[in-house]
Amino acid sequence: MSEFEPLNIAHYQQPTTPLSDGAAPYMDWIEVKRLVTDKTYQREISRAGSINVERIAEYFEWAKFSPVIVAPVEGGMFSIIDGQHRATAAMLRGIEKVPCEIVHIDRARQAEAFAAINGNITRVSAQVVYYARLTGKDPEAEEMARVLSAAEVTVCRGAKTLRTMKRGETNAVGAISKLLNKFGSETVISALQCITQTGSGNPGFLRAMIIEPLCVVLHRNPKWRDSGERLLREMDNFDFIEAWDAAVKERQTVPSVTTQMLIADAVTAHLTTTMSKKNAA
Repeated sequence: MSEFEPLNIAHYQQPTTPLSDGAAPYMDWIEVKRLVTDKTYQREISRAGSINVERIAEYFEWAKFSPVIVAPVEGGMFSIIDGQHRATAAMLRGIEKVPCEIVHIDRARQAEAFAAINGNITRVSAQVVYYARLTGKDPEAEEMARVLSAAEVTVCRGAKTLRTMKRGETNAVGAISKLLNKFGSETVISALQCITQTGSGNPGFLRAMIIEPLCVVLHRNPKWRDSGERLLREMDNFDFIEAWDAAVKERQTVPSVTTQMLIADAVTAHLTTTMSKKNAA
């Protein structure tokens, strides 16, 4: 019995969209000194990525080297869409040319292709995919950018710890995207503003387990959400550090509740008290 078998598509659902596969690519060997990366959406090689580059170089074999996908850009150079680590490893080995798949697409399509190729691979962060989609003028990414701008939030391009983040910086682009789909832009903007535009800006607290409960509370209480500056004035006295520490501590003793639930309860209790005082006045 043969150990090889042909491809089988019998159990797959047929595509429903019309085929629009663009211009056919072609193969060529290109000098690594002519390869560049587009910094508007690609990140510098990280520490973990550097280890990967060194590993590829150490055990370099052409059988393990898939062609680098590139697109021609100005100056006779080629922008790498996929294969930055492989090409860098080849350069480290002193190899002058690498096999490349060349596609003739504009810069926006290059970013779109990068996001499509790398979006489901764990080594590429949600932040990097977001910036690639934004460069490619993806409508959802552009809506995300509008929401973030309204709340003075910036997505970190590189890895940052919560302790090193500045006011308005976040890594939680994936969580925010899901919350936008679930609660809508107005709720998400208000939730983000409750963090960035109160107190000292609460650096490090633009995290999923804070943003989500804020969205839940404001979605359940649209009058609070729509009160604008009044909401921010009342949240100005909410201590995120204290609420977080209390939630983490209680979570350890009551495993049946989540940190998000406890944060939501704390925010609800705070706003119920402060907003009712204002109403009474």
